[in-house]
Amino acid sequence: MPVSNKKLRSNRAWIERHINDPFVKRSRQEGYRARSVYKLTELDDKEHLLKKGMTVCDLGAAPGSWTQIIRERLVDREGQVQGRIIAMDILPMDPIEGVTFLQGDFREQEVADKLAEILDGDKVDVVLSDMAPNLSGIAAADAARSLLLNELAHEFCMLHLKSNGVFVTKAFQGSGYSQFVEALKRDFKQVYTRKPAASRDSSAEVYLVARGLKPKK
Repeated sequence: MPVSNKKLRSNRAWIERHINDPFVKRSRQEGYRARSVYKLTELDDKEHLLKKGMTVCDLGAAPGSWTQIIRERLVDREGQVQGRIIAMDILPMDPIEGVTFLQGDFREQEVADKLAEILDGDKVDVVLSDMAPNLSGIAAADAARSLLLNELAHEFCMLHLKSNGVFVTKAFQGSGYSQFVEALKRDFKQVYTRKPAASRDSSAEVYLVARGLKPKK
């Protein structure tokens, strides 16, 4: 099947932008797995999300750039992780020392059982989700897929997050966004948006920070 010139131009433009992206260059120089690492570093610098001794779940962790930062901020001077880091994704991920990786859909019973075994009755201090769907280029379809991932991460929090915990999730402003924010506000005491410098200006991507679960009525 022939590929349209428009699609070729689009792919070429993306490749050129990616190659010239200062955050891509910096991530390679500093040994990180993806440019998205700088989104979490800025979020944590401003929001003080990660502290030693915490239990942190990184949803949609692959390839592992956010997990790298979580580990950096939870290790002591001897390089030992103080706390627990659980990275989860349906995709494989290269190991990171001191991190427990669960591959699979967290809605599946086998994965849920493994997580329960790791937590051993405890709850999670911080849930981070940088999950995003494979984009089709069809705005309505992509927005729906993104919203589903947001809702799944929200449901995960309701099961596993401590009452004073923090939830951070990537979201795309578009159809269903305002309704999702309202859903978070029903369950959390504080909900606000952040757009790190590493999020491209042209992108509708933002990060929602939700703090403190409201008591169940």
